[in-house]
Amino acid sequence: MDIVDGMDLVDSVGSVRPAPRPLRPPRPFRPPFWPLILGLALLPLLGCEQPAQRPRLPAEPAPVPGPEAPVSGDLPAQARQIVLDGLADADPQIRANAVEVVASTRAIPLMPNVQKLLADPVVPVRFAALLAVGDLEYAPGKNAVAPLLNDANPNIRIAAAYALSRLGQPDYYKEICNAVASSDQTVRANAALLLGKSGRKDSIRFLYWTLQRDDSSDMVVLQTAEAIAMLGDHRIYRKLWTRLISAYADDRVIGVRAMGALGTDEAKSAIVTMLDDKVPEVRLAAAEQLGRLGDSGGEAEVLAVFEKNQMAGLDALSRQRVKILAALAIGEIGTAPLMKYLPQLLHDSSKIVRLAAAKAVLRRNMQKPGS
Repeated sequence: MDIVDGMDLVDSVGSVRPAPRPLRPPRPFRPPFWPLILGLALLPLLGCEQPAQRPRLPAEPAPVPGPEAPVSGDLPAQARQIVLDGLADADPQIRANAVEVVASTRAIPLMPNVQKLLADPVVPVRFAALLAVGDLEYAPGKNAVAPLLNDANPNIRIAAAYALSRLGQPDYYKEICNAVASSDQTVRANAALLLGKSGRKDSIRFLYWTLQRDDSSDMVVLQTAEAIAMLGDHRIYRKLWTRLISAYADDRVIGVRAMGALGTDEAKSAIVTMLDDKVPEVRLAAAEQLGRLGDSGGEAEVLAVFEKNQMAGLDALSRQRVKILAALAIGEIGTAPLMKYLPQLLHDSSKIVRLAAAKAVLRRNMQKPGS
């Protein structure tokens, strides 16, 4: 079904159908969304060809420095090695998140390793690699992208179209627009993600159309609303606000991230209110997004993780989430009192925590003059 022609633009967000969701008892987090944690929105949307046991905690018995243990050395070099190791890891979730770190920190010297993952047997890893090629406009990868337009998986085909559209072939943009009409909810959600990443304002009308559809799943609604925010359309604010008041903490985290992508003064004020959330992970997500917007007002919430022992009594997965979000917030805020905690996070027993810390180090390094 071709939707590129003849679509009416929704005139106001007030006309957008609210996501149908019955009232439900509160609980802190729903695990399927946690692969979002490094900012990689696609992993939970590409369930095929993933190991059945994911998500899981890596078992690594290696000794870990204690809270006060000094770790010396070149932090950027350590961070790059962690990412390189992640790109070659046996766990596809680690590989995909490592790719996202390369893309988000613009680590071009690591892109030849990412390009190799265009042939990865796991769909989310190939998808992540294609997005990295497109996001960084990595021309050496162009010839390796073209064959993936015929991949057996439709998510890979639209990701290849996205990469090529970013590499000087804008005609492929139409393929992504058409994909938001797919009957496959995963394809529809990922098409929305790609339209948000495209930066093209004419994508907004397709996204509102998708948001309005009665058959769009909650997964699609979440991703589409965030994609609209990525394109800076302020009308989506009220829709995002409903996520901030959700009973589910992962919804609130997603809402905070989308508000950060929107980046208006109103959105920033909404994020500030989430620094008082009862769930530490939500507070840390808010601190991170404020840091992205140039506001260090969440510093105290991140310091509290380390100075007030907020991880005491948490289970292993919850501790991992807190460490990841703390690392990401440090990378965006970057104040001296916070930066001193990055070395220990780079040596954490969890690979995904180490990747988050590596991302933080490389994000700070990006902001240094001459980097």
